[in-house]
Amino acid sequence: MSLDPGYLLASLIVSGVGFVLFSFGKSQKRVSFVTTGLVMLVYPYFITNIVWMLAMVPVLLVLLWLATQMGL
Repeated sequence: MSLDPGYLLASLIVSGVGFVLFSFGKSQKRVSFVTTGLVMLVYPYFITNIVWMLAMVPVLLVLLWLATQMGL
């Protein structure tokens, strides 16, 4: 983990979105939201490149959208 201000801000935003998804999924009992939220909470600890971290967000959200469209 880096102490670069850009990295910290990006990881805070990604983890914040993950926390909102996790909380919403937990209250609505939606496994896809809980899983996506947990992934978004955890993966900033392992990815140290800001570009890759921010590039994963739309990928995960598209996967969540597809899972929601399939009824998961």
